[in-house]
Amino acid sequence: MPEVIFNGPDGRLEGRYHHGKSANAPLALLLHPHPQHGGTMNNKVVYALYHAFVRRGFSTLRFNFRGVGRSQGKFDNGQGELSDAASALDWMQSFNPNAAACWVGGFSFGAWIGMQLLMRRPEIDGFISVAPPANVFDFSFLAPCPSSGLIVHGAADDLVPEPTVAKLATKLASQRNIRVKYQTIEGANHFFGTHLETLSEMVDSYLGQAITDTTAPVVREPELAVALP
Repeated sequence: MPEVIFNGPDGRLEGRYHHGKSANAPLALLLHPHPQHGGTMNNKVVYALYHAFVRRGFSTLRFNFRGVGRSQGKFDNGQGELSDAASALDWMQSFNPNAAACWVGGFSFGAWIGMQLLMRRPEIDGFISVAPPANVFDFSFLAPCPSSGLIVHGAADDLVPEPTVAKLATKLASQRNIRVKYQTIEGANHFFGTHLETLSEMVDSYLGQAITDTTAPVVREPELAVALP
């Protein structure tokens, strides 16, 4: 997975990028949890999401928000991080002008940023939102939610109570012309710990169906051994 450095709105941003093999490979942008609570692009959940998209043939990017790792700048309470995500998507699109589709995925704080990006970029076709912090951040901007997607949450999450996410998912799923699937993982806490394999399987299964439903056939990448950092 090549290391990449690209220009963001507040300096250079550091990422890891996999280029899909097909000429029209869809795009996937993965966003990490809160920078002030140890969140980086190497977070195990983000890493698992990254490989789920890679295995499905996506050109896939995960990167560090400003002030994290080798990314320049400093934390900006979400506004700057949203701009970082938009720049990351711009960078991917510049190398993939014929991409069949575009997806965004995020974990916790990254899920909140990803859903905001979804509202601002109409070319995004789908989303994967893992443990969206519905009890901490306002998701009312999803009115209406413009794309279908998957929300996954740990049933034993003690940081983001499951009922708050179930309420958000129910609200989104009630909207017309989109389909929002909500799944929980029994015994999983906010960080998913020993449940990462189950999470990966859920995401892979959902992507397989979504690709069949909404995009041209995509060449599946060879199976990768996911060695979590």
